[in-house]
Amino acid sequence: MKNVLVHYRWRICALLFIAITINYLDRQVLGILKPELAARFHWTESDYGYVVTVFAFCYALGMIFAGKFADRFGVKIGYSVCVLVCCGHAFIRNMLGFGVMRAFLGLAEAGSFPCAVKAVSEWFPRKEQSLAVGIITSGTSIGAVLAPALVPWLAVSYGWQSAFLLTGIPGFIWFAFWYVMYHGPQKHLRVSPQELEVIGQDQEAGLEQDDGQTVGWFSLFKHRATWSILVGKGMTDPIWWFLLFWLPSYFNSRFHLDLQHLGLPLIIVYISTSIGSVLGGAAASKLIARGWSVSHARQTTMLGLAVLVMPMMAAPWIDNMWVIVGLLSLTVAAHQGWSANMFTLASDMFPKRVVASVVGIGGMASGLTSALFPFVVGAVLDHFNLLGRIGLGYNLLFILCGFTYIAAWLCMRLIYPSQNSVSLTQTTVQNAHTTARPS
Repeated sequence: MKNVLVHYRWRICALLFIAITINYLDRQVLGILKPELAARFHWTESDYGYVVTVFAFCYALGMIFAGKFADRFGVKIGYSVCVLVCCGHAFIRNMLGFGVMRAFLGLAEAGSFPCAVKAVSEWFPRKEQSLAVGIITSGTSIGAVLAPALVPWLAVSYGWQSAFLLTGIPGFIWFAFWYVMYHGPQKHLRVSPQELEVIGQDQEAGLEQDDGQTVGWFSLFKHRATWSILVGKGMTDPIWWFLLFWLPSYFNSRFHLDLQHLGLPLIIVYISTSIGSVLGGAAASKLIARGWSVSHARQTTMLGLAVLVMPMMAAPWIDNMWVIVGLLSLTVAAHQGWSANMFTLASDMFPKRVVASVVGIGGMASGLTSALFPFVVGAVLDHFNLLGRIGLGYNLLFILCGFTYIAAWLCMRLIYPSQNSVSLTQTTVQNAHTTARPS
């Protein structure tokens, strides 16, 4: 008799969570080591901004192909490609080399979220999707927490090269488990009929509009829903990248924390992102389970999270480091909750066969704006550094970031107010599934 499970989909969720954790551990290493590498290789803030920009631009470039690749060839192959990043940073000795390696890293990791969200759309009913995405998105937080916990110790004990090498190895271990464990739910030997019934309840309720026809990538831009996701991701993701890559430098410049003392403040900040990711995803799922329409639950949750980002604008008038840590913790927690709901919007509004492509389009916009924003950050910080007032540069950036999420929410509402399901074969919007009531 086959050994079947009723909740195998949560094992798939765990695999995806680990993959995202590894990705964000890899990409955060450079930010943690930035103060030491800047001193060693004589980088300016603008130099570092160029390196971050290269990564973001290649991440955006990869997104153009990653989502369509996953929709065409499936999640298993797509994720296998995106997780195997190299450890070549350890062998670099100049700015050009770091730029090249960040380019490879950006291209390799571009498929991570398109594949993850597509897998969630295949394995979870709609009422569970934002919670599953919230759990997976919290991997970004765990990776960001592990980095300040491990990287300074590795760098001080064994040299900065070891930090890049040893954080790259888990990706190869994960790949072996993924290749053995992952198959689609309909073909998986360990998925029970009871679980297949749970997974397929959206189709039974008529919530999935999917006639199986091929959809061109460019045709997705005809839909206002696509532009809503593109604008929302493009406006808010650069804030996360700024906080991810510049917070170590901020604590170093404002509170004079060296490599050995950066760990605790960063760990506290990034632990809060895990909480925000899970709670932000769970909040929308809870509202849907109570009978709220999918669009109303999503919009209300995202509005609340946008408001929670705004207190970071008070940072310029606060001198206590731990209060700043608290404000930044609230900010990144709200961002991750926002991000979990942003990703789930794609599966809310589009059929499963194009979810990865839509997420890829949003990720492309995110990557492009995140590639441009480091130029702004580097130029602002260098300008005020020359004036001997680098703290003022960070303060202005924090005020800008605090307004961005409310502005993004309003723009998304103007572009596509209803957030209802999109029919890819008709010009009308399907309204039948907007209300999901508990069984």
